[in-house]
Amino acid sequence: MRTSIRIVAGSFRGRKVVCDVRPDLRPTPQMVREAFFSILGNAVPGRVFADLFSGTGVVGLEALSRGATQTLFVERDFRQAQDIEKHIKSFEVGRKAKLFRTDVYRWASAWMPTKEPVNVFLSPPFADLDGRSQDLLDALAALQERVAEDSVIVLQGERGAAIEKAPEMAGWECRKYGRNTLMLWQKGAEAGAFTESAEDETAKSEGSDADDENGAVHGHEPDA
Repeated sequence: MRTSIRIVAGSFRGRKVVCDVRPDLRPTPQMVREAFFSILGNAVPGRVFADLFSGTGVVGLEALSRGATQTLFVERDFRQAQDIEKHIKSFEVGRKAKLFRTDVYRWASAWMPTKEPVNVFLSPPFADLDGRSQDLLDALAALQERVAEDSVIVLQGERGAAIEKAPEMAGWECRKYGRNTLMLWQKGAEAGAFTESAEDETAKSEGSDADDENGAVHGHEPDA
């Protein structure tokens, strides 16, 4: 099934990413994207943005739209990586985008980020939140160790997933949006560092499991 996903704000506001929704693809719902970027706020412009388990690539494109200096897309699935490459060309952001067609877990263990703060967004297949939770925790630990002070790492998950209760996630903040969750961590910041915006409050009050009835299984979810 073909669907289109709208860029919410920034220089590409209103433009759409057209993609095929398959059983292994779940684009991040617009409500969750809006809340996510509202939480980051002014931390997006001027920073590198890493979109891991990119799926459609819409989150990384939204980051570029909002002023990120560069987006690193990491996606192993050949078809999805091909689509991301097409989107990079159609949005004419080749100089600001880099696509890695590789496994996120291996990439995270080897990546050497800039010495400046970065933003990292991970939206793994929901099955990995339980089935590969240790691999995911190891990847998060590697990222936490290497990123610069003030960098932000955000994990999109599913409410009730086992990884939320892992001891390693004790210092992370959790926001819930229907069946989706955002786990947030900022290097060098104390707990409670992420402010609650009016937009985020609205998203939480409107979120429900009904929002996600048509979702499939790969970390991102249709929002056409």
